[in-house]
Amino acid sequence: MGFTLANRVSHGLNGLAREADAKWRRIARLAALAAALAVAGCHNLQPIDTAPLDNAGMTYDAVVQLKTLKVTAPEVAQIATARRSGFSDEACLQVVRIYRGRKQAFDAGDAISGLVQAGMGENTIVQLAQVNQLGLAAGELEAMKLAGLSDQIILDVAQHHAAGQPVLSGVSLAVLQNAGMRESTLLDLVQHSVPDSQTNAILALRRHGANDKEILRHFTGS
Repeated sequence: MGFTLANRVSHGLNGLAREADAKWRRIARLAALAAALAVAGCHNLQPIDTAPLDNAGMTYDAVVQLKTLKVTAPEVAQIATARRSGFSDEACLQVVRIYRGRKQAFDAGDAISGLVQAGMGENTIVQLAQVNQLGLAAGELEAMKLAGLSDQIILDVAQHHAAGQPVLSGVSLAVLQNAGMRESTLLDLVQHSVPDSQTNAILALRRHGANDKEILRHFTGS
């Protein structure tokens, strides 16, 4: 009986030891987690370096407004790229707010820089941001501008893309323009959602002497 009692005492002590060990392990894990969170918190408290914005010519007031939008370091770099191209402070703020409204990180600085250098107006670029067309589509839009197409035509094409509607491509519009078609005619074709598959048919009519009015009547009914 004494042996049995000793075994019970030993078993009980071993159980207590295991419980204590498990408890200290949990405490150690919690302490490690707290330390990691504290380190992360310290990093989050580090102010974002806005020197690239200052160097790009952005005003102090504009930088302060961007800070209230909690811009990240990658976003600062993109905003600085846009600003260096000549995009104004107000336009930078507008597009960043548009991206914030969609809960997207602003990553269109390079696209904006290309469009500005191609000669596109700020208001058009802001409207392109509103319809979320400053991503992969921006390269085509830049090429359209370099080809001499107007901001209005480019914006209408982008709006059709955003809505998933058929529309003549930038290449087709440039070809039709080179064929002597007026800008107003091209704009009508875009606004009537004439698909890109009709480009060859339009060119065929043109080669057979059809004027702009006749082409519009044939493809838009106007």
